[in-house]
This record gives sequence, structure tokens and C-alpha cells, in this order.
Amino acid sequence: MAESLPPLSLYIHTPWCVRKCPYCDFNSHEAGKTAESESGLPEERYRQALVQDLEADLALITPRELTSIFIGGGTPSLLSAEFYQRLLTEIRQRLPFAADIEITLEANPGTLEQGRFAGYRQAGINRLSLGIQSFQKAQLAALGRIHDDKDALAAFSEARAAGFDNINLDLMHGLPGQTPEMALADLEQALTLEPEHISWYQLTLEPNTEFFSHPPSLPEEETLWDIQDGGHERLESAGFQRYEISAYARPGKQSRHNLNYWRFGDYLGIGAGAHGKLSRIDGEGGLRIERRWKTRQPDAYLRRLNDLRGFVAGHRDVADPGELVLEFAMNALRLTQGVPMQTWTAHTGQPAQVLRDRMVAADKKGLLMEASARLQASPQGLLFLNELLALINDE
Repeated sequence: MAESLPPLSLYIHTPWCVRKCPYCDFNSHEAGKTAESESGLPEERYRQALVQDLEADLALITPRELTSIFIGGGTPSLLSAEFYQRLLTEIRQRLPFAADIEITLEANPGTLEQGRFAGYRQAGINRLSLGIQSFQKAQLAALGRIHDDKDALAAFSEARAAGFDNINLDLMHGLPGQTPEMALADLEQALTLEPEHISWYQLTLEPNTEFFSHPPSLPEEETLWDIQDGGHERLESAGFQRYEISAYARPGKQSRHNLNYWRFGDYLGIGAGAHGKLSRIDGEGGLRIERRWKTRQPDAYLRRLNDLRGFVAGHRDVADPGELVLEFAMNALRLTQGVPMQTWTAHTGQPAQVLRDRMVAADKKGLLMEASARLQASPQGLLFLNELLALINDE
């Protein structure tokens, strides 16, 4: 019997970018030219569509307070502060906000106008994630970014001046032609800014991207290991705690929104191409989990405004215990401290033994920590996470 529902977050997708980066496999589309708003985007229609999208999802779940909101993309900083002020007001009218709610907005340093950060802060956004990727001009050009190192430094400075005291910097490593010295130089520059959080992740060649079709020359495997080890050591020596494979934070500054994902919490997903995970208690007291995803193309999404078909492009129930184990493990095992075993039962409605039965082979190979009260990868398991997940998935 399910006694309660997992925590609830909200993801809002902004599908527009100035230019598609060659490594990006997210649902992003180059912004067209319109005269509807200062940003040149259909802000009013998109806001109306997001609110209708949210209302349709809320009709399917038990309402509870939002612990976090994450506005991702695409490039959310293309939209005005007024857009977010009105949108967040409408969301609050439909769902209670936790007293300490975390509201994150992704921002591209190359799209920011003077004073926009102050407007975002006044709108209620209290955390920024700046897509820096690198501080080196040649690397930024290779990645197709529209900003340079000066834009990145100016964006951070303006964010601090606007009152943001919780800032994440996104940095990539393993870039074309990158040496360990170049990668660590990026980290050193980031550390001088004293952010609260650094996401430091390796460039991967994803299907349906330009880099996948025309691969650049990337560092050799041995160089990648040197970069990873050197960066990890430097971040920890600077006081950052690694709490997820690619995430480092000052104490108490972990991303609450991402932690809810990794702990298998619930999240509503609104906007073009957004995904959500929703739990509800059925008539027999069991926990049902459903995945939903929305229409991807921005124009098609906007055409669904006031359409009885709604915005959902597809949905499926996640009922098979084996599938649930894999989905749960794919999230929980990214966390360096894992999750308590009781989280499995509380967030899936399944007995703990279902998960333990799938852990035997991985445990024998030393890829899991020997702790019956937690699901946690060993240091070796974090290095070989794909192998670990394959063993858990193998019946």
C-alpha cells in the first residue's frame, strides 16, 4: 500500500536558441523573427500555452507543493523578465510553492541584455545556471557558442550585482584538441569567480547532432582520464563536494531540482518537448507511475493552444518491476552517496526485495557499496556505471 507520494518539481522548457550548437541534442530550434515581443518570440502565446499545459497535467495528479522549478532549454534567457513574472504568478495561483522553493533559470551569456538579470531576480528566480562551457575563445568557437570569455565574465558579474547568491557554472571538458592543462585552466578561471555550484561534464557525441555526423578530433582516452582525475582533485581541494557524477557544490548548495530527479521524485514537464514523471495512488492503494511527453516542435505546440487534444504527444505507464528497477537505478546510482533503500519502496510502491534481487551480480563484482540500507555505487561502480546498470538490468 502506498502511504504518500514523492516530492513534486516542475520543469519548464523553452525551445528556442539563437543558433543550434553542433553538440546539442536537446529540443532546441533557432528563433524566428517576429514582432510580438522585445525578444522577437511569441511570448504571450507561449505563456498561455504553458498555463494550459500545466492545468491539464494537474487534473491527473494529487496537488502538492512544488519544491523546485527548473526553466531549461533551449535558451530561457531569450525570454523577458516580464514573461517569467507573469508565468510564475500564474503557476503559484495553481500550485503552492514550498517556503524555500528553488527556482532555476538557464542563461546563455551571449543572449543577455543589460539589466535583465535584475528583472529575473525580481520575478522570483533565485538560482542561475550559466552555460559557460569554456573560457577559451578557440574552444568556444569550436563548440559553436555565441559568447566569448568576456561575455561569460560580464554575465557572472551582473548576476552577482542583481542579487543572485546561488549560481551554477556549466563547464565541459574533453573538448576538441583539449589538453589537461587547458581543461584545468577553465576550472581555475571558474574557481576565481567563487560560484556555489559547478557542473563539469565530458563532451559526448550524441546521435542527431552535427558533431555525431561530422565528429571532431577529441582527446585520447588516457588524456580524458587525466583531465577527469585532475579536475576532480582540484574541485575537491577548492571545497566543492562531488555529489553526482558531474556535479560539484559548496555545502548546502546542491541542485534540489536535480536531486529530486535522481531520487526518483515526481516532476511535471510543460513546454515544447518537455517530459514528466507523475505518480498517483490508485483505487487499491497502489502507486502508479506514468511518463508523459509533450509536442516537440514549437509551432506545433503553439497550435495546440485551446485545442481539445491538449499538448501531450505520448504517455506510458511504468508498471513492469524490471523496468522500474532500471529507471530507478539509472537515476539513484548517479549520486555519489546513492539513496536509502527505503526510497525505492516509497517512490515505486515495490517491495525492497525486488531491487535487492537485481543487485546480486553487481554486488559480487564490487560495483556496489556493501550497505544493505542504501543503494550506492562503489568508487569502481561510479567509474563503470554503464556496466553496473547492465548487471542490474540483467535478470
